[in-house]
Amino acid sequence: MIFNHADLQQLDTRYRAAFANSLTGFKAANLVGTADSAGKHNLAIMSSAVHLGSHPFLIGLVLRPSEAGQHTLENILELGSYTLNHVHESFYEAAHQTAARYPREVSEFEAVGLTAETMEGFHAPFIAESHIRLGLELREHHPLAINGTHLLIGEVVLVSVPEVSVAESGSVDLAASGTVTISGLDSYHRVQHLGTLPYAKPDH
Repeated sequence: MIFNHADLQQLDTRYRAAFANSLTGFKAANLVGTADSAGKHNLAIMSSAVHLGSHPFLIGLVLRPSEAGQHTLENILELGSYTLNHVHESFYEAAHQTAARYPREVSEFEAVGLTAETMEGFHAPFIAESHIRLGLELREHHPLAINGTHLLIGEVVLVSVPEVSVAESGSVDLAASGTVTISGLDSYHRVQHLGTLPYAKPDH
């Protein structure tokens, strides 16, 4: 199948969204935890987190201009903190359900049966059931005029990860941690480790 620009523009809206989201390959499955100034918790699944740097430790996150995404965005812009929680295979169905458009007064934690957990000195909630959890502070916010999305750049200021999952090199074994990935909008996959390769050098 070959689609030119005109073909892509004429695709059905839902078909186009599913098709486009699948083309970038497997993506990280994260639940973003936030809270508002009244302490009301919000949880939303995201697949757009990307590593931007390690010094400082920066992660980019793209939020869509949807009603569900707006609750997350508003909370982050209001208080400046949020969490990224890896989706574990034991609760991927509950994680997916957070994409539903719940009203602001409903906590997705309670709606889908996940446990909110707070850590001292950090306002945003983590997921107790998640094995790998990151606490971030917002550093930059870039509204993107081209499609109305928002690029958030956050600095990781807190990490919770099982000690057995961290290799001597510093690499985190996501497969052993049970982290799942997303392809498209609704397909979830287990991670299988194929091998670890040496640092790439021209003469190697």
